[in-house]
Amino acid sequence: MRISTNNLFGFGIVFLSLFFIQCKNSDKEAETKENEMNTEKSQKTEMQKEDYGTTSDGEKVAKYTLTNENGMEVKIITYGGRITSLKAPNKNDEFENVVLGFDSLEQYMKDNPFFGALIGRFGNRIANGKFTLDGEEYTLAQNDGQNHLHGGEKGFDKVVWTVDDASANSLSLSYISEDMEEGYPGTLETTVVYTLTEDNALEVDYNATTDKKTVLNLTQHAYFNLSGDFSETILDHKIEINADEFLPVNETLIPTGELKDVAGTPFDFREAKTVEQHIEEKDEQLQRGQGYDHCWVLNEQDSGMRFAASAYHEESGRILEVHTNEPGIQFYSGNFLDGTLPQADGEGNYGHRSGFCLETQHYPDSPNQEGFPSVVLEPGETYSSKTSFKFSVK
Repeated sequence: MRISTNNLFGFGIVFLSLFFIQCKNSDKEAETKENEMNTEKSQKTEMQKEDYGTTSDGEKVAKYTLTNENGMEVKIITYGGRITSLKAPNKNDEFENVVLGFDSLEQYMKDNPFFGALIGRFGNRIANGKFTLDGEEYTLAQNDGQNHLHGGEKGFDKVVWTVDDASANSLSLSYISEDMEEGYPGTLETTVVYTLTEDNALEVDYNATTDKKTVLNLTQHAYFNLSGDFSETILDHKIEINADEFLPVNETLIPTGELKDVAGTPFDFREAKTVEQHIEEKDEQLQRGQGYDHCWVLNEQDSGMRFAASAYHEESGRILEVHTNEPGIQFYSGNFLDGTLPQADGEGNYGHRSGFCLETQHYPDSPNQEGFPSVVLEPGETYSSKTSFKFSVK
């Protein structure tokens, strides 16, 4: 059978038409799939806000959830700027909460050991609740025996912060502390920005200004347990601290002023070791803190953001790395947790040493210790501090 040139030409036209129609349909299918994926991704990463209750003063509190594309999730409430939950993956890519917290605002408003809170105006202790600036003595609350602790009776952990900006992975909070609030001079305007990055780091940026000379030392007081099981202690966690020296303390946990070499002491964490390795030794400093509750003098203090400390939990594979531009870090091994505080979800109580803190900061009692790095903030200056808590597995 002979096929004419005209017939061949006709078959070609039909074939090309079908080919282009198929390509167009494929493009539409691909575009639809891409749009669905983008919608799904957008739904996963959009800003989430919920009501979290009302304080006894009638102030409304909100809870914000930060997420990233890896599935990590951080929940923060405006009361105290507190981290109430932080879900990070283990080595099997299972996400669990790794910070101690409560279920309700009522629990956070009761006496508690600063779970997840922003601390100010002054993190850690000030001896006898007093300090002097330009010859004038200022008197603060003595809320830790004879000493002042973490900003006083109503520090930054107990106020409702204003939300200036919020997105899927970032929350900007601000608070104005009036002149002489809790005994501190100057009207202080503070902004803290939480950012959850795509490499699983929670960054905390602090900035503040004052209209009078004052002292300032801000920090974040999250309690971590990388096992994700709060019925377990943190004694099996391996801790590393990038510090050749630490600050010995007196009987009331105020630094003596000495910078002591960690070599040959239970305070040498320059190579990672478990918390339990030396914590029960008959060491005067350990006995005073009932375990670790001391500030380490971080190395490379003039180099800005650098590695400060890490924690590793072998069974889960979780690693926490802390980077900061601060001169010190307080490692606290949860010595005063006593089993009286309820866990979230009603699964029991937080027992002795069921959480640890790595609080980046200036040294305790700095306003009264001339040899310590200055914590004085002048009008016209901007206080700036940054810390990153990065999670990974091995």
